[in-house]
Amino acid sequence: MNKTTQPFRLPKEPLTLKQKVGQLFMPAAFINDTEAEVQKMEQLIREQHVGSICFFHSRASAATNFEGKKAIVHNEKSYDRLLDLIERYQKAATIPLLIAIDAEWGLAMRIENTPQYPYAITLGALTDRGELIHQVGKAIGNDCKKAGIQWNLAPVVDININPENPVIGYRSFGDDRESVVEKARAFLKGMQDSGTLNSVKHFPGHGDTATDSHLGLPVIDKSLDELFENELYPFKKLIDMGVDSVMVGHLLLPQLDAENPSTTSSKIITELLREQLGFKGVVISDALNMHAVSKKFPKKGTLEKAAFDAGMDVLCFSEHVKEGVDAILSSASEQRIQESFDRVWKLKEKMFSQERESKEMDTISCSELNHTIAENTITELYGDKVMADHIKSSGFLSVSVSFDKKNWFAEEISIHFGSKTVDLDTALQSNQQNVVVSLFPPAVKPKNKFGMDEKTVDSLQKLLQKKNVLLYLFGNPYVLDILELPPHANVVLAYQDFEAFQKVAFAHFSGKIKPKGQLPIQLKTFRP
Repeated sequence: MNKTTQPFRLPKEPLTLKQKVGQLFMPAAFINDTEAEVQKMEQLIREQHVGSICFFHSRASAATNFEGKKAIVHNEKSYDRLLDLIERYQKAATIPLLIAIDAEWGLAMRIENTPQYPYAITLGALTDRGELIHQVGKAIGNDCKKAGIQWNLAPVVDININPENPVIGYRSFGDDRESVVEKARAFLKGMQDSGTLNSVKHFPGHGDTATDSHLGLPVIDKSLDELFENELYPFKKLIDMGVDSVMVGHLLLPQLDAENPSTTSSKIITELLREQLGFKGVVISDALNMHAVSKKFPKKGTLEKAAFDAGMDVLCFSEHVKEGVDAILSSASEQRIQESFDRVWKLKEKMFSQERESKEMDTISCSELNHTIAENTITELYGDKVMADHIKSSGFLSVSVSFDKKNWFAEEISIHFGSKTVDLDTALQSNQQNVVVSLFPPAVKPKNKFGMDEKTVDSLQKLLQKKNVLLYLFGNPYVLDILELPPHANVVLAYQDFEAFQKVAFAHFSGKIKPKGQLPIQLKTFRP
């Protein structure tokens, strides 16, 4: 048994009111913190009776480094460091901690050299293969459990209606509400089978916004009826199925509450989520350090108190735990504190009860699962299939736009088809009209054109207009919206840049496998 997964025992004696309030706090813990910062966290856990912690890579990671001004330090041994810190923090706690993390596509979302599974948008391309998503959920849950993590703050169940969404996008299963529900349900059942807690997010729906709530407050100006048609639909369906927790996002819904962001709105948390949707489990906040709300509460502890007063149970990424505990103790009724404590304690009993049996972990490898998913998601978007087939069967140039990423796909083409790999400028100047482009956008988020420089985007657009192009995209399909594709363009979506997805893409190019995937979103500019 891993040293981080030794059985824990909940205390049988009653907790004090301060201990109960402390159980509602989930400060951030950073894997790559200094020893002084680790000792400070140990002291916070001991003195404030913290109930849970959420792990992040470092203080320069995306969740804290909003503007990207701090350099993220790569640490080959982050996983070993995580195991050591979990052990230390559990020893510091008089009451066992719930250890949480965002592992939407695996521990790799936060930790180097750990299994990485496909993004939700890739899983969204699966057709009638719920068992594969179930396996992903179970595999991620097993990875968490092996590390000593009990609570995976996933999946995202937002319907990504807005193609310009800067923060959800690839993290969503797509823009069709039924598909989102179906795939989220499979993912959740997989996690449940692993014995890992879950959290559906970001209530009441973060899909139809072009604002990043890490930086500002998104506004969703819709009526309750409109919300029930789309944003709220997955939450209602999944709550009826049974989920451990619901994470509330930082959003302003003026037709429901014109004054308060959802995280501090009793109309949204208590009246809508609790009373109208009937959710009886744990309500957890999105990270309280995010600028959408943190800048509105400059006085320490007031944000935590406002969220709690609105109906929040767990205060994730509270930066002012002591002040928050004191503020809640000084104003909240014992009954209100007990209500939230009981819900959190129920999760702890579920995870730490003496009778809880350890479930066997499957041994399916991450690479094997990724390969199977790649075979079942590869998607053709052909505006001129005859031309696509012609390109593959005749002489062509192989153009690699990889931004220093490893391009196995182009290497395989060079080996098996004898086509030398060239750059965009060479292709544009060549007399050869048939071109196969393998594109690896540097970023998965749409900011700054997915990290692509203007010259590259301009050259790609020219190539697509002037040549017969077959484009293989190893990245976010929303990239296609900035390429100004002509109606006759031919695109193959591989979705991920993993080696398994590249090898499957080459098998598709070679005619060895058929496309089985379906685009899970609507593109703005390309309708093949």
